[in-house]
Amino acid sequence: MNVATPPAKLHDCRDAFVAVLERLAAENPRIAAVCNDSVGSSKLGGFKARFPDRLVNVGIAEQAMVGVGAGLANGGMLPFVCAASCFLTGRALEQVKADIAYSNANVKLIGISSGMAYGELGPTHHSIEDFAWMRVLPNLPVIAPSDSIETAAAVEWAASYDGPVFLRLSRVGVPDLLPVGHVFQPGKANLLRDGDAVTLIANGTLTHRMMKAADLLAAEGIAARVLNMATVRPVDIEAVIAAAQDTGAILTAEEHSTIGGLGSAIAEVVVAESPVPMKILGVPGVFAPTGSAEFLLDHFGMSPAAVAEAAKTLIARKRA
Repeated sequence: MNVATPPAKLHDCRDAFVAVLERLAAENPRIAAVCNDSVGSSKLGGFKARFPDRLVNVGIAEQAMVGVGAGLANGGMLPFVCAASCFLTGRALEQVKADIAYSNANVKLIGISSGMAYGELGPTHHSIEDFAWMRVLPNLPVIAPSDSIETAAAVEWAASYDGPVFLRLSRVGVPDLLPVGHVFQPGKANLLRDGDAVTLIANGTLTHRMMKAADLLAAEGIAARVLNMATVRPVDIEAVIAAAQDTGAILTAEEHSTIGGLGSAIAEVVVAESPVPMKILGVPGVFAPTGSAEFLLDHFGMSPAAVAEAAKTLIARKRA
């Protein structure tokens, strides 16, 4: 009798973030949290209960929130500034540029509920431009972990790093892909699956979809390489070049506009170092409509089946 494999447990990466943040705060009295009336959505309730004098809630005032974070850093604190990514990056972009990146302030910017995680709240709450806005700023690593294990490791790294960081987290549950004990290394991709026919590259909520697409391709005898590229700035240049040279075709997918995000960062390397057929999946330069995150990802051609079909089209271009 065949027994169906139970679905993988889904994890909210915000839970991993706050678990590490609270543990680090218990060890380091310099750690503080700053938010914009988002204690609930940032899951900072436990932090507030344990460290009430180290949580600053500025209300709905994102520019002030980033400025407060910069001021705390200048005073020797280690602030984690938490807000919905659409508002943290959109409303406070000038402050992020001048107060954080230009000043090289030791502030950790945590973009919560990124991508299209707010789904039904529509285009005003979709955060599909944040990679583009953040990765153009000097001094600012841009990171989108793929699961709860990588999230925990990235928070550990961010706390130890002397400088600003933008950490992009979703509220959509994802399965764990990386091994327990994973150590985050900025600018280093994780090889999740090897193959020589095509390379699939993603981060955040899209990485597990790429793995499912690779399973579909494997069923047809097509060996796809899968890279988890959590760091959008800086990208892993060596891994991209190796993917181009070894597999001859690269497909990226992201919960972001196809303009200026992960795919663009990969393409900049490919065109300069090893040109091969490439396709960028994402939101194609439009405002995403209202709908659940799962619906919207499928709507924009990022279901595992659609990714697999796009990969096969790339492979055909390679052979032409």
